[in-house]
Amino acid sequence: MSVDASLTRSWAGHDAGSSGYRRILIGLFAAGIATFGQMYSTQGILPTVAHALEVDEASAALTVSMATLGLAVSVLGWSWIADRIGRAPAMKIALSISLVLGLLTPLAPGFTTLLVLRSLEGLALGGVPALAVAYLAEEIHVRHVSLAAAIYISGTTVGGLLGRVITGPFADLGGWRLGVTAGGVLSAIAAIIAITLIPRARGWVRPTGKPETSVRDGVLANLRDPGMLVLYGQAALLMGGFVATYNYLGFRLEREPFGLPVAISSQIFFAYLGGTVSSSVAGRLAATHGRRKVMLTCVVITIVGVAMTLPDNLAMVLTGLFVLTTGFFGAHGVASGWVGARARVGKAQASALYNLFYYGGSSLFGWLLGYAYVVGWWGVATAVLLLALTSLTWSWLAARD
Repeated sequence: MSVDASLTRSWAGHDAGSSGYRRILIGLFAAGIATFGQMYSTQGILPTVAHALEVDEASAALTVSMATLGLAVSVLGWSWIADRIGRAPAMKIALSISLVLGLLTPLAPGFTTLLVLRSLEGLALGGVPALAVAYLAEEIHVRHVSLAAAIYISGTTVGGLLGRVITGPFADLGGWRLGVTAGGVLSAIAAIIAITLIPRARGWVRPTGKPETSVRDGVLANLRDPGMLVLYGQAALLMGGFVATYNYLGFRLEREPFGLPVAISSQIFFAYLGGTVSSSVAGRLAATHGRRKVMLTCVVITIVGVAMTLPDNLAMVLTGLFVLTTGFFGAHGVASGWVGARARVGKAQASALYNLFYYGGSSLFGWLLGYAYVVGWWGVATAVLLLALTSLTWSWLAARD
């Protein structure tokens, strides 16, 4: 964009050890917890939601899908807002709105109102993932941006995990409303910490003049790139199958032959810790062995994990879930980095499109595969396997380093 270069170079960024650096790291870590803790607060208690509101499995999963869909469609909009008011104010507005909506959600009088509130939450929450990394790049010294981004991403992982596992025990005690309230309070505390600590931006300069690449041109350029379409398609297919697995496995574990209470079945999300490790490991391996080879290997691992969940053996199911999660996050870590490296025009739009397909696939398949559950877990697992095999074949034929 056309800006005064001297202005953008006058600020080198907060250096490690400074007060501003610590505030940004803690603030964005808290923002990650607030965002993803709230987004997935219903996923661990979907059976409880279904029973209480008298809806089927696929309908209950809409409480997750509507939030992720809201996030997917709002990413570009938040980028537009941030270009006009700055990234820090935009993130704080997003967190403030989502804080209020998160505390209102347990008060929903019925299922339709619950879905509306979850959609609005998603729209608000999109402001953090859309802007956080760009904010870091402007406010942290270049030597420390990678570490700062990793800390923020770890916050999103912790938030997604806590949001899922904290709701189960509370829902077991007092129903889905108490469970979602617990998740909402956790996210509200994290949001307040983030809003308080994230410092005023010093590296952002309001764009002036006509941008070198318009949003429309950046979007079209990336959609015309066959390689990008492969990465976007893989994001939609793998994320869709991954979310569907977690959406409906809880229903299976609460029924025979397992019969686990929601307080226990909701703890399956600790398998996410495998993904926390695999995403960074896969990124390092891709640098030495090539992105395509590592990504395809991770997809194969995902497929193996899904197959392991088929037998009615709890140890096998949980091990398979861990393997699936490890493979999925490895593939996601490679693909998301590949998008940024491949984009020659419209890097911001390339990343936004990846998020759009990623969360769009989560919304669509996370809901749609619930109808496969009418024939039992075999139906869901088979559908997830088909999505993963399609992704594997597509990537094998088209993806190139």
